[in-house]
Amino acid sequence: MDGKILAASHHGAYVIRLEGDVRLTLCTTIDEYFQHMFEDPEFASVWVDLCSAEGIDSTTLGLLAKLALQVKERFGFEPAIYSCNPGINRLLKSMGFQRLFDLHEEACSSPENISEIPAVGGSEQAVKEKVIEAHRVLMGLSDENRARFKDLMSALEHTP
Repeated sequence: MDGKILAASHHGAYVIRLEGDVRLTLCTTIDEYFQHMFEDPEFASVWVDLCSAEGIDSTTLGLLAKLALQVKERFGFEPAIYSCNPGINRLLKSMGFQRLFDLHEEACSSPENISEIPAVGGSEQAVKEKVIEAHRVLMGLSDENRARFKDLMSALEHTP
């Protein structure tokens, strides 16, 4: 199933749900939504629901890591992340997400007013910049991640 991003908010409490196979084609959509969320003067909390996600690529993981780092820096708390898929849980832990998020290996309650965020297109250059930024964030989390993405970053940064 192609990936979708759904979101709901109520008085500054945000829920972001990733469904299906979430890939870099949605990186502009995700990043713009996060910026919109941070501009909300009522922003108070956010949690990410991955229970309907079938796959998450490294660009999406990098943007989620960026979200957690910004929430911690700007608002002083760790957002929650919920995942019921053992494979995705292993992936999250291998990336060091347990240090960024309050990690729950269970389903969360679903808000009633959740709806799909319209996809935002991005130029090839804008998408490439988001991919590079997302991987820089992941590389900054651990030596293992730095080694894991070194070759990819080298290739991305040296292609026109």
